Amino acid sequence: MLGKMMAGAGAAMVALLPPVAQAQGQAVPRAVQRLHQNLLTLDSHLDTPASLDLPGWSIDEEHGVHLDYTQVDLPRMKKGGLDGGFWAIYTAQGPLTIDGFAKARDFAILRGLSIRNMVAADPANFALALEAADAAPIAAAGKRVVYMSMENAYPLGEDISLLQTFHAMGVRVVGFAHFAHNQFADSSTDPSKKPRYGGLSPLGKELLKEMNRLGIVPDASHSSDQVLDDLLALSTTPVLLTHSGCKAVYDHPRNIDDQHLKALAAKGGVIQMNAYGAYLKAAKPNPERQKAMTALFGEMREGAKLSAEKREALLARRREIDRLYPETDRATFDDFMAHMLHALKVVGPDHVGIGADWDGGGGVAGMEDVLDLPRITDALIKAGYSEADVAKIWSGNVLRVLAAAEGRKQN
Repeated sequence: MLGKMMAGAGAAMVALLPPVAQAQGQAVPRAVQRLHQNLLTLDSHLDTPASLDLPGWSIDEEHGVHLDYTQVDLPRMKKGGLDGGFWAIYTAQGPLTIDGFAKARDFAILRGLSIRNMVAADPANFALALEAADAAPIAAAGKRVVYMSMENAYPLGEDISLLQTFHAMGVRVVGFAHFAHNQFADSSTDPSKKPRYGGLSPLGKELLKEMNRLGIVPDASHSSDQVLDDLLALSTTPVLLTHSGCKAVYDHPRNIDDQHLKALAAKGGVIQMNAYGAYLKAAKPNPERQKAMTALFGEMREGAKLSAEKREALLARRREIDRLYPETDRATFDDFMAHMLHALKVVGPDHVGIGADWDGGGGVAGMEDVLDLPRITDALIKAGYSEADVAKIWSGNVLRVLAAAEGRKQN
């Protein structure tokens, strides 16, 4: 859970984040399993691109969350019935300087190329999706759907025109900020606990205009409530929360309240439900574990290159931490569903989706990796939602938002 929050923790370390699995691919009724496999299933926030650059790691091989702590690969996507989603170019927040912007830009471009290379290296199993209409035929052909997104617009520096480069690469969703304020927007979790702009900065408003012009969906996850207010007031297209939760269930800055949920839905937007345990419930302090994890991640820096031997040594240390200081108060699948069912109660099945934050800290007891995704479909059916509702939640809603952005695109 510490990975993306730790200053200086490299993206390569994201693969060490989720806790050790207790079970995998928990059983659901066969009828539900068949339904799930027949649905078009998309997750709006996959941090799996961080795994693509790990030494010796292949997306085409099956890995184990209890062995290398990764949560998504091709075999598990097939078994768990995940057709694809939005593969994120995540860049940690750094200094707001010329040098900081340049390093972030270069890192983000290389991470984007890693996603494109994944597709190019295995065209039989992956296909790049650029429009909302692309997803269904890609999935029908038995391939995984690869939309691209950007988590944290920091790499754009102060050059809004750079957004065109990422759009040409394939990016169709962009989030404004991450764990700290940047040049575009206030973060919901900035260490200062004080707003910098009170929403979008002037540059952030210009970025939004360019996103609307290009047909890129604005993502408000990680940004402050005031940023969401600005987006709802200014955007010409619906707003997406790619991986967020509900404050009514757990009052955390990363979650949004019912008033904002209703405002989001009123403008056609969608909240995609997050499975990041620290945002689902309050956990009891575990200082020994936190100290050990801090030391582990402290060895890394953004963009650091790991050798296979170094990575295995770090994995061994992580497994030892889990043995010595186990998490005894983890968020559970029921906690995840509590957020989802609350959002559904407040805004209905037209405005809720799934963005679990796989390979970026997501995963809960009872839903450790994508093998367990049929449990969501099972829980929704048991809660009384129709197959049509579940289809919207799994992909229909996020694709509607993407299509709306395309429809307002200006040449």
